[in-house]
Amino acid sequence: MSEDRALLEVAVDAARMAGTLLHERARRGAERDIASKSTPTDLVSEADLASERAIRELLAARRPHDGFVGEEGGASEGSSGLSWVVDPLDGTVNFLFGIPQWCVSVAVRDAEGTVAGAVYDPNRGELFTATRDGPAAMSGPDGMVHLSGPGRTPARSQRGPGSAGGEALSGAMIATGLAYDASVREAQARVLARLIPRVRDIRRLGSAALDLTWTAAGRYDAYFERSVKQWDIAAGALICERAGVRVLELPVFENLPWGILVAGPELAEPLLELVGGP
Repeated sequence: MSEDRALLEVAVDAARMAGTLLHERARRGAERDIASKSTPTDLVSEADLASERAIRELLAARRPHDGFVGEEGGASEGSSGLSWVVDPLDGTVNFLFGIPQWCVSVAVRDAEGTVAGAVYDPNRGELFTATRDGPAAMSGPDGMVHLSGPGRTPARSQRGPGSAGGEALSGAMIATGLAYDASVREAQARVLARLIPRVRDIRRLGSAALDLTWTAAGRYDAYFERSVKQWDIAAGALICERAGVRVLELPVFENLPWGILVAGPELAEPLLELVGGP
C-alpha cells in the first residue's frame, strides 16, 4: 500500500469512528453542555470536544510522530513532517438543533499541501475520500462511485438566454454559508442580493465540508463561503480538486474575510466575478 493510501486509511478510520460516536450522542438526545466561542452564534458542545478527543487518541496511537490541528483543541507540532487537520463536528449548530446536516472532516497535510482527506456523513452513511494523486470517491449504502463534479442533469440543461457564462449562472444551484460576525453577515447579504436574481437558487445548509463534497458529487453546481477555517475545508477542497472541480480563493475586502469558491470549469470565473467583491 502506498503511503498516501495508508494515510487515507487512517483518516477514514478516524472519521468513521468519530461519526459513529456523534451519531450515538445525537440519537440519545439534546446536548446539555454548550458554550459559545467567538460570538453568541458560534457554539461548541461536549459532543465536539468528545469527538476531537477520540480522534486525537486514535492518531496518537497510530501516528504518534505527526502534528495535529483541531478546531477545539489547538495545534501540536510533530516530527514527521505531517500534520492532521480535523473538524471533529462540522455543523455544530445543526447537530444541536437536531438537523441531520453535519459531518466529521479529517485531512493530513505535508509541506506541499493536503495529502489525503475523508469526510464522513453518518446521517446518510456516506464517506467522501481523496488522495493527492488519486481519484475522489464517495462510498455509501449503494456502493462506491468516483466523483466528477457538477454534471448535466435535465434540470441543469434548462438554462436561460445569454452568454455561456450567463447561461451557466442562470441554471446554477449554489451553496453558501454565513459568518458568525454580524458585520460580516451584513456585507455577505449585499453579495447575496446581487447573486440571487442571477442563479437558479441558493442553499445554505450549514456544513462547509458537506457543501464542498456535495459539489464534488454534483449535487451543487458551486459553493462559496467566507470566514472558513483550515479544518472546515482541508479535506473537502482536496476532494473537489480530485473530482475536477476548480478551487479558487475569495480575496479579502472590508468586512469580507478570505474565503473559498469551488465550481465547475464553465461557472467558476463568472461566479467569482459576481461574488468575489463587496
